[in-house]
Amino acid sequence: MKIISWNTNGLRATAKQGNLMPLFKTYNPDILCLQETKCEATQLPENVRNIPGYYSYFSHSMERKGYSGVAIYTKELPKEIFYSIGVKKLDTEGRIVGIKLKQFTIITGYFPNGGQGPHRLEYKLEFYDAFLKFILKLRKNGEKVIFCGDVNTAHEAIDLARPKANEKNTGFLPIERAWISKVIKNNFIDTFRKFYPEKVGAYTYWDQKTRSRERNTGWRLDYIFTDKNIKIKNADMLSDYLGSDHCPIYLEI
Repeated sequence: MKIISWNTNGLRATAKQGNLMPLFKTYNPDILCLQETKCEATQLPENVRNIPGYYSYFSHSMERKGYSGVAIYTKELPKEIFYSIGVKKLDTEGRIVGIKLKQFTIITGYFPNGGQGPHRLEYKLEFYDAFLKFILKLRKNGEKVIFCGDVNTAHEAIDLARPKANEKNTGFLPIERAWISKVIKNNFIDTFRKFYPEKVGAYTYWDQKTRSRERNTGWRLDYIFTDKNIKIKNADMLSDYLGSDHCPIYLEI
């Protein structure tokens, strides 16, 4: 089974520019998880909402139009679909879609950015903590959990091009990085690092304004984490796939 996760930085633009369908045609994912879709499902063309062979589920921000948003396309009909982590003030920005399948539960998440002031960093950390509690509860209920998406934090110095210059910047603050460490200590696997523990220059996000992708001055902000009881075959990045300021990542189980 192949899972692909991608921050599209606007699904309508991604589809209009012809950068969505090649993911399906070339890579044939069993599950495609998208983040930062920036739209409501009703704003998408029919051929994007309903792709032959897939069930699709969307969530959008209830507070701001053209902001946040996530989606899942899946070949297997889910037993259950959910759109929240059970905390009202954290569930209004359209950051979560999860589906429960026979083998596992998978969640796509667009985790908050900690920029724009201390209140957003506080919100991000609150979201982090609530999300971890939520997935641990799923596990306690006997579910195997996979979660993926734009976590908006680089875990270690190896995960960004300029760690020294960003030590005091959100996305690489010790308190943000500590949360990813906590996830791993709770027996979730950072699937990319399982296969490439020391690989440098492996990034999933590049700032478009500074054309940093051309110089590979980037950050690894996108992850697929699996429960330790899930057997994984391979994980990697589709670094050359264009259409966003992020590249897709994938997992085979």
